[in-house]
Amino acid sequence: MQRRTFCATAALAASLCLSTGLHAQTKWDMATPYPAFNFHSKNIEQFIKDVDTATNGSLKITPHFGASLFKMPEIKRAVQTGNAQMGEFFLVSFQNESQIFGVDGLPFLVKDYDQAFKLYQAQKPLLEKQLDRQGQILLYSVAWPPQSIFSNKPITSGADLKGLKWRVYSPTTARIGELVGAQPTTIQEAELSQALATGVIEGLITSSATGADNKLFEHLKYFYKVQAWIPKNAVTVSKKAFNALTKEQQDALRKAAAAAEERGWKTSREVDEHSLKVLRDGGMKVEEPSAQLMTDLGKVGEIVVKEWLEKAGADGKTVLDAYAASVK
Repeated sequence: MQRRTFCATAALAASLCLSTGLHAQTKWDMATPYPAFNFHSKNIEQFIKDVDTATNGSLKITPHFGASLFKMPEIKRAVQTGNAQMGEFFLVSFQNESQIFGVDGLPFLVKDYDQAFKLYQAQKPLLEKQLDRQGQILLYSVAWPPQSIFSNKPITSGADLKGLKWRVYSPTTARIGELVGAQPTTIQEAELSQALATGVIEGLITSSATGADNKLFEHLKYFYKVQAWIPKNAVTVSKKAFNALTKEQQDALRKAAAAAEERGWKTSREVDEHSLKVLRDGGMKVEEPSAQLMTDLGKVGEIVVKEWLEKAGADGKTVLDAYAASVK
């Protein structure tokens, strides 16, 4: 009798433990616009594994790559509304919401990754504040390789860009297109190959990684390393979803995010070098820009930065002043 009672009690306890464990597990969806093979996506995969390990499986994050859950322009809003607990998006694409989102897309403000990271540190307090107002928490941000020019024809000066069907992805790239006399057209990354194949665009400014991922060498012949700016992706979480986690889960998420940011910036440098090789191997001419082209683009950059600062006001000045002080 005692043995049967003990077994029944043990079975009940096990059942309760199992039930509690299942109830305690939190499941999230994460939306990202890039394919699974992209280096940002690979970084996310490792981040998710780190979170799973650190929380003993109590926080399960399911990634949805290639804009399969939400299209690129919809991801940020999806996190704000809670339709996705986490998301990754291209910061400069949302400059019209807040000029702070567009600071790392300002032409020729930074020369290399080290300066880009310093600009990020200057931007970060105001970036976090803006996202907080929108119900989000910034987990981490990782840079793309420098943005340079892809074209179907030789470009030796700003005049050569006039009339070119020019792909844009942000207010800044659209404004640059206007200033050089190109024909700006908004095209998302997932639509690049089709747009090039059908002649909707003839040139663009983007990273070597995007060029390699989308095999732009199949449609375009030239790549000019103007290294105009180094933009970033942001990975955010719904503030409501984050606040519902336990303290241990929150700490684990933050720790994994810090590791992802450090790993991502390092990987971005490596990806740039590898992607340039992919472009060359694909038959693309990878060239240094002419002095005239850089002079012409520099003048355009000055106009763009001035206009941005006028719109950004005191917050913009705060960021640029902090950045200037950090690179002295």
